[in-house]
Amino acid sequence: MATGVRLRAMTESDLGAVNAIYNHYVLHSTCTYQLEPETEAARAAWFRGHGPAHPLLVAEHDGRVVGWGSLSHFHPRGGYAHSVEDSLYVDHDFHRRGVGGALLAEIVARARVLGHHLIIAGIDAEQAGSVVLHARFGFVEAGRLREAGYKFGRWLDVVYMQLAL
Repeated sequence: MATGVRLRAMTESDLGAVNAIYNHYVLHSTCTYQLEPETEAARAAWFRGHGPAHPLLVAEHDGRVVGWGSLSHFHPRGGYAHSVEDSLYVDHDFHRRGVGGALLAEIVARARVLGHHLIIAGIDAEQAGSVVLHARFGFVEAGRLREAGYKFGRWLDVVYMQLAL
C-alpha cells in the first residue's frame, strides 16, 4: 500500500473532498466525459445510491482525502446484477504514489468477497496510466468504442477492460 495512506469507507462528510477531486478532472481531463462539474446535491444522491454491495472508499493521507474509489451497478437490468463498474480518482497532487493501486487492490478484494462476477472499467484511451494500472491487476481489454465521447473539441475513444472474478 502507498506509504502513509489509509483506506476506509467513505462517509457523507467526505463528499466535499471527493467532489473536489472529481471536479478537477471534469474541468481538466478526459478521464471523465462529464462536461460540467458535479453538484453537491448530485454527489449526495450518488452516495445514497450505493449500499453494502457497492462500496465507496477513500484514501487518506495525514487526515486529508487524496483519492477515492467505488464499485457501482454496471447496468440496471437484473441480468447484469453480478457485474459492477469501478471508478478511481486520485488527487492530482498525489499521482504516482501508489494511491490508485491501493484503492484498486481493495476494490478488487471487496468485489471478490461480495460475490461479484465481473468488474468492468470504462477508460478513456488516452489515459495510459489507468489502462496500465488496471492491467497490473489482471484486467484485460474487452473492447473499444471509437469516438464515443466528445470533450475539449475532439472525439475520444473508450477502452473497456474487465476482470473476471
